[in-house]
Amino acid sequence: QVQLVESGGGLVQAGGSLRLSCAASGRSFGSYSMAWFRQAPGKEREFVAYVMWTSATTYYSDSVKGRYTISRDNGKSTVYLQMSNLKPEDTAVYYCAARSGFYLSDYIKANTYPYWGQGTQVTVSS
Repeated sequence: QVQLVESGGGLVQAGGSLRLSCAASGRSFGSYSMAWFRQAPGKEREFVAYVMWTSATTYYSDSVKGRYTISRDNGKSTVYLQMSNLKPEDTAVYYCAARSGFYLSDYIKANTYPYWGQGTQVTVSS
């Protein structure tokens, strides 16, 4: 099992940047694929970004591609989400998620991740 704790959320103006962190505890962080999802009020949880064993293999939703960067530091058991050129529509609670193994099937589907953090609020003002 793995436990996840997100941090780094906050209030930022449109065009600004934030970096989210997700610290993992438990065994074998390096054996988990990691992802970020977000959920805005009244909307379903949506996929944001995915990273496999190393930061060399990453995938993004179209809405954040080119603005967000997901990375991981296996030595620190931490995954990051660097967010730039933020827009008001990026406002949401951001969640870190983990699943065992490295495969691409259904990586955008939240129900394929058994482990979740508590979420961190990101608010972008216009």
